[in-house]
Parts: sequence; structure tokens; C-alpha cells
Amino acid sequence: MAVPAPQLAIAIPGDTIGPTTKYAPGPGTHLHDGQVCASTVGPVAESTSASSSKTAKQKPTSITSTNSGPTLPILSICHGAATATPDTAAAAAALTNVLPEVSAVVLARVTRINPRQANVAILVVGEMVCTDEFPGIIRVQDVRATEKDKVKIFASFRPGDIVRAEVISLGDQSNYYLSTASNHLGVIMATSEAGNAMYPISWKEFRDPVTGAVEARKVAKPF
Repeated sequence: MAVPAPQLAIAIPGDTIGPTTKYAPGPGTHLHDGQVCASTVGPVAESTSASSSKTAKQKPTSITSTNSGPTLPILSICHGAATATPDTAAAAAALTNVLPEVSAVVLARVTRINPRQANVAILVVGEMVCTDEFPGIIRVQDVRATEKDKVKIFASFRPGDIVRAEVISLGDQSNYYLSTASNHLGVIMATSEAGNAMYPISWKEFRDPVTGAVEARKVAKPF
């Protein structure tokens, strides 16, 4: 469902942030079915035509608006103060680095796995995008709340997955300890072995819409 840019503070890849009848795509976004969608994680930034012309000079893109009428405001995903515009000063200010705390819900990208744990890079804490990634670990005993002895990391996560998790410990000096042992926690975005974005079909499986292949994951229940 389309959400006007001012109402969507933080977007993750795949989020719909506005219709092409009202907005044009900018950095960090793409077009899909007549909607501007987020391609990366970050605050949604709306800029005027003046600032968008500067952006266009800095980073040419082949994506153009199909609207032949008046110039539309540009929606983009802000990654730092340097990319912020006067229209998005509040979003840029929100990029001051935030540290994960116990009980905080985070979004993280799986970087590697082994039989004992999944290593992740924490990207978002609450609704705040991290300017620096924080290393974290999801141990095999923290993947789910039941049948812990039957959990297999390889059947729960794969490198590249985007995971919603809860910080359960500040861990050691190297990593935060995270848990997905709740229905609303787990993988929220996954790519198949064929390279296609998948959709969940159960609490433990994603399906590739192109090949039809089913892959195992610890799936997060949608809100």
C-alpha cells in the first residue's frame, strides 16, 4: 500500500513510498507498477525540483518520470547529511549514530553463517538508521523459542537475508547478541539461489515466484 513520503520515516528495500503520479524516483529508489519503491534502507527524503537537478548532475540515471506535466518532487533514500536537502533536514538529523540497546528491535543483514551461529551487520535500530554498521550474532539457541535442539542455522538464514531481531545482550567487545525467538522476528526479505526476491508462504519457508522453488528460513510474521 502506498504511503505518502512524509508519513514513512524509514524505508526498507521493497517498501512503496509514493505513486509516480505525484513523485519522481531519486537515488536509492526504483519504479514498480506505477509506484516509487525503496531500493535501500534509510529515511525517505522528498526534494524540490531545484535540488533534484543538482542530484541529476551528480549521479545520472536512466530512470525518468513518465509524467510530461509539471516537474514532480523527487523521492530518495537519504544515507547521510551530505545527501540531505533543506526539505529533509529532520531526516538528516536523525542519522546521528545510535547504539543498539538490550530489548531494541533491529534490522540486520546476514553476512555469513556456520552451524553454530549467523553473523549479521546491524543496519537499523528501532526507527533510526545506523551511520555505521554494528556486528551481531544470532546463536543457534536464539533462533526460535521451541525445539531449540532441532534448529539448523542453514535452514534458518542465508547470507544476504534481511532479518528483524531483538538485542538480548551487549555481548562481548566484538558482537551484539540477537534473538529471533518470537513470531514477529526472523527473515523479512530473502533472495533465492537463482537470485530472485522471494515471498513467505509459511513460518518456515519462502518461495521463488519465478522458479517456484521453496527455501527454508526462520520467517518473521508480518505486522
